[in-house]
Amino acid sequence: MAVLLFQVDCTAQKSKKSTFKVLVLYENGGHHLDFTKAAKPWLNKLAADSSFTIDYIENTKAINEPFLKQYKVFIQLDYPPYTWSEESMNAFQKYMNSGKGGWIGLHHAALLGEFDGYPIWKWFSDFMGGIRFVNYIPTFANGKVKIEDKSHPVTKGIPADFWVQKEEWYIYDKSPRQNVHVLASVDESTYEPDSEIKMGDHPVVWTNEHFKSRNIYIFMGHSPELFENEAYTTLLRNSIFWAADKK
Repeated sequence: MAVLLFQVDCTAQKSKKSTFKVLVLYENGGHHLDFTKAAKPWLNKLAADSSFTIDYIENTKAINEPFLKQYKVFIQLDYPPYTWSEESMNAFQKYMNSGKGGWIGLHHAALLGEFDGYPIWKWFSDFMGGIRFVNYIPTFANGKVKIEDKSHPVTKGIPADFWVQKEEWYIYDKSPRQNVHVLASVDESTYEPDSEIKMGDHPVVWTNEHFKSRNIYIFMGHSPELFENEAYTTLLRNSIFWAADKK
């Protein structure tokens, strides 16, 4: 009954023993739907191969403290930081301060500002390094991502730089660098085609070490072709196991 009420789509991977549970919050519509459709089978295969399980939800109605305690990793898959209820926001804040779970945010997870009549979630903005969304490249651009911290478990096995195709490249009112640990940035001089929409210092992967719970934000997450990019899938795979405290 609760599953139906909260539209929880449970994917039970067959394995001898589940090592941990992952929650995926995703958008079931909009222009990121193709990315979601590519992400789900990739995640399901990883889970089946690695003996963890995934539950999928399409909104935050189910999120409260007891609900989040079930999960070792919470993936915010292109779901924005607004439309959340007060209860779900408070539960997530406690989850990130508990040290008992990990979080991975992709792309739309840092769409911070006033959207659709909702105010900016100040706590989440601080969590993301104190940033606010300003602009993006609506016509898309290829860009070269450069790893800045090669010693971090999340960047293990990833080339020093790699190309990302057809990305929107959000820019913010400032770089989050002073408030977070940057793992990778995009070299804006490599944009193909070039764009005037730039922010200078442009981190795209980072972790906020001021929180007890492990956390990684990965900006790239628009094009479904990312799941054909070995550097990107390695980054995401590493992030999941690191957030679960398995690396």
